[in-house]
Amino acid sequence: MNKKKLALLLALVLCLPLLSGCHGAQESGEFAMPSSFDESKQYEISFWAKNDTNQTQVDIYKNTISEFEKLYPNIKVNLRLYTDYGRLYSDVITNIATDTTPNVCITYPDHIATYLTGKNSVVPLEELMAHEKYGLGGTELRFDGPSKAEIIPQFLSECLINGITYALPYMRSTEACYVNKTYVEKLGYTLPETLTWDFVWEVSDAAAQKDEEGVYLVNGQKVMIPFLYKSTDNMMIQLLRQMDAEYSTENGQILVFNDTVHSQLLNIAEHVKKGAFSTFKISGYPANYLNAGQCIFAVDSTAGATWMGSDAPLIDIPEDQLVEFETVVMPIPQYDPENPQMISQGPSVCIFQKDDPQVVMASWLFTQFLLTNKVQIDYSCTEGYVPVTSKALNSPEYQDYLSREGEDNQHYYEVKIQAAKLLLDNVENTFVTPVFNGSASLRDAAGQMIEEVTKGIRRKKTVDDAFIEKLYGDMVSRYHLNPEEVGSANTAVKKNFGPLPGTSVILLSALGIAWALIIVYVIYNAAKKRKVANSLKKD
Repeated sequence: MNKKKLALLLALVLCLPLLSGCHGAQESGEFAMPSSFDESKQYEISFWAKNDTNQTQVDIYKNTISEFEKLYPNIKVNLRLYTDYGRLYSDVITNIATDTTPNVCITYPDHIATYLTGKNSVVPLEELMAHEKYGLGGTELRFDGPSKAEIIPQFLSECLINGITYALPYMRSTEACYVNKTYVEKLGYTLPETLTWDFVWEVSDAAAQKDEEGVYLVNGQKVMIPFLYKSTDNMMIQLLRQMDAEYSTENGQILVFNDTVHSQLLNIAEHVKKGAFSTFKISGYPANYLNAGQCIFAVDSTAGATWMGSDAPLIDIPEDQLVEFETVVMPIPQYDPENPQMISQGPSVCIFQKDDPQVVMASWLFTQFLLTNKVQIDYSCTEGYVPVTSKALNSPEYQDYLSREGEDNQHYYEVKIQAAKLLLDNVENTFVTPVFNGSASLRDAAGQMIEEVTKGIRRKKTVDDAFIEKLYGDMVSRYHLNPEEVGSANTAVKKNFGPLPGTSVILLSALGIAWALIIVYVIYNAAKKRKVANSLKKD
């Protein structure tokens, strides 16, 4: 190995970080819009969707595909179902690396922000939506789809990332508090018109009282979790929104590690000590405890309404464990009842970029078909979802459905329809969090802080200021939150920067390889010189 070869090798090694730096940068997924859809060709597209172990939903997906394929016999849709959004998200990330993403995917904007860091990125929909022939309400569509104006503006705006629409909303829900009114009144309380955090905590503390035998006074059982929350990330996010406290900025600066969160975590810890509060991850599904008379305030999505209440159609516990009680569906607890704030959530649909623009067009046609009235109404009636278009919401079919609340305990189950009405009555009071690459991790960290505090108390740990400060640093490390994007007020977090960014790891690795090669060259050169010297001695 001569010096010139070594220099060239070192130069190549040191350039690796520069080359790799391009990978992971957001790519727009540029889509070359064809003037028309070529129906002379056959297309096969994949659709990855999620259902809540609900066979009715599965049947709706299958029927939807069947009806679409009748309209477009040259498009075959392959359905792949998931029961968990986390697994679906993980599989998409894995497939981005191998260029095998689905064509159409049920997803969330937080997830899309991460997908956009891959080279096989999500298709921006602006041009597609505006296409005269095949856009929303287009003249050449073979179905009666909604126009852009007929998609609820608040729901469509949730699909914006950096000002660009990357998805269409599919269904929407919010969170509801499912209340055992019977036990609230048994404890001597009357439900207010609007739940407040103070009221829920007070009643929950009272419901945690036991007799000398360890039996809870309110239900006569040895199990009672008065206040049980399904999604602690939503709990923290909504608490902060209601208190006008910081969470993150639109451009991704992380502000969640602040004094308000600190005080709320300590407050939650105090109620956990009294046995008044727990979470789904720690204790189990809220509906099961509610239906067994072992919970008073069960917070879950409005989409989970079919599991809630003594007469719920999708009860998961044995019949002999059911307890009869009056179920009331209410908005989540509020800090300011005059200015209610609740999160808007629910699945959206995105399209992945492919080499053939015609394949993307086929995917776009199917995506729009998911917003037709029959699909929207049929799916929303399976649970407490609401359709995302005014076209479906105002249709005679959907209005008839809402008007028949309580007619039976299946299709017209009272609690399910009340949950849908809760969101319809509060669309103007809903909000969404900023979406950016890393917002999904920030959401996880927000919820995990409540989980860690709750676990800490249950494990007899001291949850105090020092515990919270350490917790902040642990969250930055665990969820790979970029310290450069952590707000200036978060001094405790900056003490623990967590793992190095990927580009830094590559750079340091390249430097290590370079030094290793230099050492190898020095040793090789020294050995060569010794060999020459020994040869001269022999001569």
